[in-house]
Amino acid sequence: MALSIAKIKPSIGAIIENVDLNQLNETELQDIQQALLDHQVIFFRGQKLTSQSQVALAKSFGSLHIHPIYPSIEDAPEVIVLDSHRTDLRDNELWHTDVTFSQTPPLGCVLQAIKIPEHGGDTLWSSGTAAFDHLDMDLQNKLRGLTATHDIRKSFPEERFATNDVEREKLNQTFKKNPPVVHPVVRTHPDTGRPILFVNEGFTTHINELGDKESAELLDFLFAHAVKEEFHLRWQWQEGDVAIWDNRCTQHKALFDYGDAHRIMHRATINGSVPYYHQQAS
Repeated sequence: MALSIAKIKPSIGAIIENVDLNQLNETELQDIQQALLDHQVIFFRGQKLTSQSQVALAKSFGSLHIHPIYPSIEDAPEVIVLDSHRTDLRDNELWHTDVTFSQTPPLGCVLQAIKIPEHGGDTLWSSGTAAFDHLDMDLQNKLRGLTATHDIRKSFPEERFATNDVEREKLNQTFKKNPPVVHPVVRTHPDTGRPILFVNEGFTTHINELGDKESAELLDFLFAHAVKEEFHLRWQWQEGDVAIWDNRCTQHKALFDYGDAHRIMHRATINGSVPYYHQQAS
């Protein structure tokens, strides 16, 4: 039986049915990979992946990333554990693109809902391609020539992630291994060729070619524009749900509106390549 793919919004998102992610054949895998390019984030209900299946699914897109801060599953170090009772996860409440503090930010992620609060805990995704497409042409042209700095410290401050000397030393070593990096403000999607607005509130600190005031004002505008309602969707999780998103062209944020309730997510992150901008011929 062929996959059933239902679009969620014109700019982003689709729900895929009639598939078991624990037992994918090659045709289904190719269809899923194409659906990800078409819709930027795709969802599957009631999958309940094993950690081995989650790793295998993520590896079908490329090699996997090991996060420098978050804990992982003991028998699957590629799968990080986002546990609201174990780790301060408030950095995820900012709109962000994962790990843009790296020279090679991830291609994408495979996220599974393990334990979900009775109320709250939704996740939102927004399309960077739609955001760029809806800027006026003069601003598009200005942004194409700019670069921005991304810094891990913006989302992982010492006062929240280093509560003792051991944690402080570990965090400082992580900072040393991950110095600030520079990426284009507009990147080209390596598979679709589409331009993407590539700044995010979580990690982007300033635009390098502008003065501090102009940089801050422009970034504030772009951060707000990138996540307008017409560009984003909101997903209400059920246990066993799986989301796959293209990290090259989306931002996301998790909502922490569930108090002390328990939320656990397992995430496998796919390695990416160096962002670049390629001017299309007119």
